[in-house]
Amino acid sequence: MSGLAFVGCDGAPARVRTAAASRPNPARLEGGPRRVIDVHAHCAFPDAMALMGLRYPAHEHPGLPQVLKVHEDQIPARLTAMDAQGIDMQVLSINPFWYRAEPDLARQVVRTQNEGLAEVVARHPDRFAALASVALQHPQLAAEQLEHAVRTLGLKGAMIGGSVEGRELADPAFDPLWAKAQDLGALVFIHPQGVPELAKRLSGSGGLGNVIGNPLETTIALSHLIFEGTLDRFPGLKILAAHGGGYLPSYAARSDAGIRTFPGTYATPLKKPPTAYLRDLYYDTLVFTPEALRHLAAEVGADRLMLGTDFPYPWTDRAVEHICETPGLAEAERASMLGDLAAKLLGIAVVS
Repeated sequence: MSGLAFVGCDGAPARVRTAAASRPNPARLEGGPRRVIDVHAHCAFPDAMALMGLRYPAHEHPGLPQVLKVHEDQIPARLTAMDAQGIDMQVLSINPFWYRAEPDLARQVVRTQNEGLAEVVARHPDRFAALASVALQHPQLAAEQLEHAVRTLGLKGAMIGGSVEGRELADPAFDPLWAKAQDLGALVFIHPQGVPELAKRLSGSGGLGNVIGNPLETTIALSHLIFEGTLDRFPGLKILAAHGGGYLPSYAARSDAGIRTFPGTYATPLKKPPTAYLRDLYYDTLVFTPEALRHLAAEVGADRLMLGTDFPYPWTDRAVEHICETPGLAEAERASMLGDLAAKLLGIAVVS
């Protein structure tokens, strides 16, 4: 197996908080035991990074992957951390860093990563599933890579960035990827890479490039997919948005009001109000209070949410408890968020 590194969403080695020993899994609800699945978990392959000229530490490449040259020996520590947090399975993915690569290099990077992911899953099929990498800067190639990853390698879909070198995901140029994902029934996980054009305003104290910039990019990407008609052209898409969908679910009604208030800006007629599309998407549960999770469920539907941690970044080690302790959710809704929905969408067997 190629060297494997478990890293944060920017590729940097991250601190991992784990309990000293596994704690009882609070997700075992009265409906019976079920597999708890984390849909937002990162890793990297140093061999693929090297193809792009990246090495550890990559301080000269801010925001690009930093990697540790490690192998299978990192996996036991990750499994221990998962057990400690009550997580049975993680869906591994790699945040894109290869969108500047020409086709031949992009093929090499993606092949290295997807074959590596498939090998990790084959070694630990009860603990890991994976989402493929695709070279979205070359849309037809990306569609071919997705099909190979799903049909041949057994991966469950793809992770893509929230934009592609400044181009919006709603650009019709990317329709080959959307068409192939819809045809395959494959999940597409949109993960932000920040908003580099706002780097100056987001500099300074507070890590705003990540804390604000990442959910902002998701908000922009989803809004364009709605307003440019992408979701109308491909109504069967299964799109998962990171970080609870960014800011969009919290202020989506302004999108409806904007059409009424400024009708001249409504350039692409839609089949339904903008807010209605929020219930066609899926979201991870990486919001930070019970009220935030309750509100997200109220806005988009509890049946659209799946547990996500952004592991190994130490945003939380209580993602399971977060769902179990949020008031107002039915037991079936908690079970869906904890793993039943992910299992259904990704074709993962639910433990009974």
